[in-house]
Amino acid sequence: MLKKFKGFTFLLMLMTFAIVAAACDASGGSSVDVGIVLPTKDEPRWVQDEQRFKDALADSDYSTEILFSQGSSAKEKENVEALLNKGIKVLIITPHDGAAAASAVEAAKKEGVTVIAYDRLITDTDAVDYYVTFDSLAVGAAQAQYLVDNAKGSNAPLYLYAGAASDNNAFLFFEGAWQVLQPKIADGTFKIANSSEAEALKDSADLSRDQLGKIIGQITTNWDSNEAKNKAQTHLTAASDDLKGDVLILAPNDGTARSIADVFGSDSAITSYFVTGQDAEKASVQYIIDEKQSMTVFKDVRSLVKDAMGMAVEILDGKTPETTGSYDNGAVEVKAKQTNVIVVDKDNVKSELIDSEYYEASEFTGIE
Repeated sequence: MLKKFKGFTFLLMLMTFAIVAAACDASGGSSVDVGIVLPTKDEPRWVQDEQRFKDALADSDYSTEILFSQGSSAKEKENVEALLNKGIKVLIITPHDGAAAASAVEAAKKEGVTVIAYDRLITDTDAVDYYVTFDSLAVGAAQAQYLVDNAKGSNAPLYLYAGAASDNNAFLFFEGAWQVLQPKIADGTFKIANSSEAEALKDSADLSRDQLGKIIGQITTNWDSNEAKNKAQTHLTAASDDLKGDVLILAPNDGTARSIADVFGSDSAITSYFVTGQDAEKASVQYIIDEKQSMTVFKDVRSLVKDAMGMAVEILDGKTPETTGSYDNGAVEVKAKQTNVIVVDKDNVKSELIDSEYYEASEFTGIE
């Protein structure tokens, strides 16, 4: 009887060992090297980034997992926690809200994870190691310069729109634009049509964060095309005749640009308009070909993804990534790797977006 009991005990120990070993294998098999958190699947830009991140690591020995926060800071934090549970060593994150994301990345830092803010800066925390970005000031400056180059005469009506006040990039885009537009507002080339806050500050070349916030609070689209459409309709309804005719419009990105363009294009009192954009979304490329949208700032996410993944691999390999600048996030100066941007309009849309194989010509109609 004792012999049988010992045999049973030994068998039980073997089974327990097998179960523990299997669990360890499963855990190891599901571990992830690089965790990526993107803000939403509802904008084409981030879906494109998802695929390019996958492509960038296709031939690598490192593993990655990509999660979407769907416009929720709470979901964003859950995503980070889920990735931490999988043992990530590097976190690449585009915050939905730059300030609200601080607690999520602080949890990552406590676990010894290197944090890379991707395309949007995380603010008011020292838990951000690196920032991979397009030069956001240059984006706004390029949009504004396009409007300056196409302005005719004096007192040209200028309509201003901005991104979300919760997004640090919206401040940088508008700040870059203001630096170019303000001298032309001050000398009478432009007349501000839809912002009393901007009008009150038209003689100030350099704006504080608080001053920028006052203007953005008045002209924000929250990166939402419907909100942009409603604001544009409200502004045109209130506009006097001298604020119509040939107008110029600073729109922060392609989604809002198309909505704003539709509104201005349908107003019979608008004889012509120039409207800016950003991201080179397919729908806006077609709008540019059809002369409904004037330009877009092309941010080749292939380059940005390459920079972000290159930085992650260097970190995993125990190396120090190369940086080209830094950004003050309110708590620390975050080391940054910056990627150049390109202005695209009807004249160069083919060479920049088709010939470079960013898009296929078959995806559009009327392209030459």
